[in-house]
Amino acid sequence: MKYNHTLLAGLFCLLSFNTVAKVDDLEQEVKIAAASQEADIKNNQVIFFGPVEVTQGSIKMNADELRVFSKADKSGKTLVATGKPATYTQTMDDGRPATASAKEIRYELATRTLTLVGDATLEQDGSQVTGNRIKYNISKQQLIAESTGQGDDRVITIIQPETYQEDKSETPVKQEQ
Repeated sequence: MKYNHTLLAGLFCLLSFNTVAKVDDLEQEVKIAAASQEADIKNNQVIFFGPVEVTQGSIKMNADELRVFSKADKSGKTLVATGKPATYTQTMDDGRPATASAKEIRYELATRTLTLVGDATLEQDGSQVTGNRIKYNISKQQLIAESTGQGDDRVITIIQPETYQEDKSETPVKQEQ
């Protein structure tokens, strides 16, 4: 029973990685740097060709290609990054990074939702969740990870012991002779 409580506590720590994410990030402008771009104004879509780098505060996405969709009613934008893999990083308030990677990363600005599809990995402080699809709602701090359901494909969660973070933060002190 105690093992289950420890496992659940560790899992909640991993899953709530954005509790200390930089609040300012989502209020910053989104900047996209790419090798080239094409705009399809009729369909409210812009395609950026890579390498592509997206920044919003401490948030960074890197991809081979990025598609930006605007909804017809102007209710929000969706960024779809693809790559081998596409990557996402964000610096937490304490300076530690949270990272994600997948073949496709979908970032919905209005709902603050990150969806990773295809060899998806979400990691912080050595703990990680992997699966075929991971959906994380940043505002609600809710995560859903799914496998394909075929063969041996499974969602895998690795939770580092509490001492892992303590060991990483300790640095050897040089003694003067």
